[in-house]
Amino acid sequence: MENLAGIGDCKVIKKRVLLLSEGFGAGHTQAAYALASSIRKLSPDIQTKVLELGSFLNPRVAPLIITAYKKTITSQPRLVGLMYKHQYKKPLNRLTTLALHRIFYTHTRNVVNQLRPDVIVCTHPIPNAVISRLKRLGVNVPLCTVITDYDAHGTWISSEVDRFLVSTPEVKYKLMRRGVPLSHILVTGIPVHPNFWEHPSKETIREKFHFKDMPTVLVMAGGWGITSDDIVNDYLSNWSDRIQIIFCLGNNDKSRLKMESDPKYNHPNIHLFGFVKEIDQFMEVSDVLITKPGGMTCSEGLSKGIPMLFHHPLPGQEEENCQYFTAQGLGEPITSIAVIEKWMNKLIYEYIKISNRRQKHLDNIAKYHPMQSAKSIIDMFELNKVPS
Repeated sequence: MENLAGIGDCKVIKKRVLLLSEGFGAGHTQAAYALASSIRKLSPDIQTKVLELGSFLNPRVAPLIITAYKKTITSQPRLVGLMYKHQYKKPLNRLTTLALHRIFYTHTRNVVNQLRPDVIVCTHPIPNAVISRLKRLGVNVPLCTVITDYDAHGTWISSEVDRFLVSTPEVKYKLMRRGVPLSHILVTGIPVHPNFWEHPSKETIREKFHFKDMPTVLVMAGGWGITSDDIVNDYLSNWSDRIQIIFCLGNNDKSRLKMESDPKYNHPNIHLFGFVKEIDQFMEVSDVLITKPGGMTCSEGLSKGIPMLFHHPLPGQEEENCQYFTAQGLGEPITSIAVIEKWMNKLIYEYIKISNRRQKHLDNIAKYHPMQSAKSIIDMFELNKVPS
């Protein structure tokens, strides 16, 4: 097992936060890293450690499970939706909890004992269930659960959680209806990296990536790159004389190479990328975002004030995310190519109107504290009376 002592010498660093996620989708771990960055920005003396629990404890088995999950959500999305709805109002059942206990208990307890965190933060239901059971069996560490969607599935809920951080008041009320005390819930928004709340020079970004100063659409396929839509992509390419299109295809090298070899995408206003770390900069210089409605991506788009068009929501939490942002007037589902056509025409003929609306949205969200999630976690040190 990896030596974890590097989280810090307790004689020097007296504050430690362990953030646990899982690799089922990129958003959960992105939220953990965003929190870690924000926590260190607020309090540089705090040391953080982010682990994808399954991948860390079972590096050979976990990738196989995650690959199987990817295949399931791409080939049988209805099955994923049925499972989501079947378990919607229920916590993890005893059989699942026992299985997680047998797989993770000893190793996770060793990790906790070695790292000696003062607060544990979970951004995925599986580590949340594992740590909750450890707490029932005597581990005394404050537990914070960050729900990374705009809904509250039953698998997140455990009485051992000391604090829930949620995206909206609607999610707070859902938790309360399921018996979670109001005092245990804070509405903080889903944490995104601090970079998304900054607004660097657009001209500098354009020069860096060789983008043009013209109406721009950003198309994101997610970190896994499993949602590339050939029909939408082909249609968008028809607008490339008047609209710049940035495709981010994640880790889907097959789709990227296929598009690179296709003449229709060989245009000076079309830019093809694989996985990139500068999505905040790409959103900054774009005018419309086309994406799957993952909780993390939607939150990043929200922080940038960019209008969003949603395609291929997975049944379950992504459908809920899509419905929420659509109801708030912040996005629109792609129900047909006509939706894309409408927005392309808006970019060409109503560009000033779209820009003004985006600025108004940015002014409205400026009242929200982008570090609220991190601050709420730092406040939890009081539960263990950790000295400053």
